[in-house]
Amino acid sequence: RETANYTINLDYDFKVFDDPNEMMKAIKEKNNIDNKSRVVAGYCYDWVTKHNSDPNLFDICLEKGFNARWNFNNTKTWAIDEKSIDQIGCIHTCQGLEFNYVGVIIGKDLIYKDDMVMTDFTKRAKTDQSLKGIKTTKNFSLADTIIRNTYRTLMSRGQKGCYVYCEDKELA
Repeated sequence: RETANYTINLDYDFKVFDDPNEMMKAIKEKNNIDNKSRVVAGYCYDWVTKHNSDPNLFDICLEKGFNARWNFNNTKTWAIDEKSIDQIGCIHTCQGLEFNYVGVIIGKDLIYKDDMVMTDFTKRAKTDQSLKGIKTTKNFSLADTIIRNTYRTLMSRGQKGCYVYCEDKELA
């Protein structure tokens, strides 16, 4: 619909990738320009490396051999540290920040089924405090809202472009 902002330049780079490695490669290429691109993910992956520096341990393990760790323990520099391009940010490390390009990993908590985009709070990380108590309160509507808002926030961090990888192939 027409709004006061109807003259917005819609030259925006949006791509959906079938391979998480290809998405990461594309974001790294954008980041090489000005260190203003990062990859983020929904809260589907436990932060097993938080207190474990084993270099063979990863938080996010996807198809095609993609392995990554969550952001640095020091989240104050994650968005600007040149080495952080190899790590994955979460909603807490990127909310309120903008990058030129953002890569978003959509986990199994957001799927496409029966001609609808649906959420599944049981696929969130055990460490996700935002959904604490959902099972006992049975407030599934709140869980749905939180999950959708997480991805809405993550996908809005890129000012020039957003690249997406979905674990659920139907959603992609």
